[in-house]
Parts: sequence; structure tokens; C-alpha cells
Amino acid sequence: MNLYFTLKALHIVFIVSWFAGLFYLVRLFIYTREAQDKPEPEKTIITQQLLVMQERLLKIITLPAMILSLLFGIGMLMYAPVFLLQSWMWSKLIFVGILLVYQWYAYKIYQQQKQLYFKHSSKFLRLFNEVATVLLIAIVFLAVFKTSTDYTRYFVTLVSFIVFIGVFFYIYSKKRKS
Repeated sequence: MNLYFTLKALHIVFIVSWFAGLFYLVRLFIYTREAQDKPEPEKTIITQQLLVMQERLLKIITLPAMILSLLFGIGMLMYAPVFLLQSWMWSKLIFVGILLVYQWYAYKIYQQQKQLYFKHSSKFLRLFNEVATVLLIAIVFLAVFKTSTDYTRYFVTLVSFIVFIGVFFYIYSKKRKS
């Protein structure tokens, strides 16, 4: 059982690192997008520095943390495959799949900004950043409560949290404009 707990501890460490990288990466996307509204030479100087920060964060922290968290998660499942018989694990794996799609899209945004193509507004990027928060909550709650999860209450709580974020974002946007 020591191997399992070692794998679990490492999985948690790299999940934390992965999410920290994702949260900060999208903040850098926002700052890079907003730098485009600055006058020259400030725009170019800030943009270039933020692009360097994006690249280092993505390649040195976020992607390696993602890979290692997935490897340690797979290791845990190999050590205790009985979890694959439980519905909470499949729900968690679905959210992890969505998280991987989120990571892929974040990488796509990184590549666009690297080419100085700014498809998304800072408002979109702020909302995009909250998707990771919702996924983090969904995954952690499933991992903690496991089989004791009342899925109806779980999804009502998750949807309520999403609505709360939406209302908060709406109020924040209005306040920011004034």
C-alpha cells in the first residue's frame, strides 16, 4: 500500500502544479491581450516579455506537470484497478478528459499569441480562466467524496457554483467598465 500512497501523493503534487500553471498561463494571456491596447514602445516591450513568460511557464511547468500527473494517476489505477469499476472514477475521468481539451485549447491560444494573433478578448479569456476553476472543483469533490457522492446534489452544487461565477463575472465587468 505504500506504493499506492506514494503514487497518490505525487499525483496530487503534480495536479496542483498543473492547475497553478493553467491559472497563471491564462492570466498571462489576459495581460498579453490587454498589452495590445498600450501605445508603442510599451506595447511591444510588455508583449515580448509576457510571451517569454508564457513559453517558460507552459514548457517548464504546465506541460510537464500535466504529463506527470497523468502518469501517476495511471499508475494509481494500475495499482488499484478496482477504482475503474466505480462510477465516481468514470465521472472524474470525464472531467479530466475535459481538462485535457482545456489544456489543448490553452496551448492553441498560446500559439496564436506567439504569432501576435489575438483572436480572443480579455473578457473571453477571463471567462475561459474560470473553466479551470470549475473543473478543479468537480474533480476534487469527486475524488474526495467518491462513492458517497449523491450525483444529483453534486451536479446541482456544481451548476450553482457556475451560476455564482457568472453573476460575479457580470458584476465585475460592470464595475470595471465604470
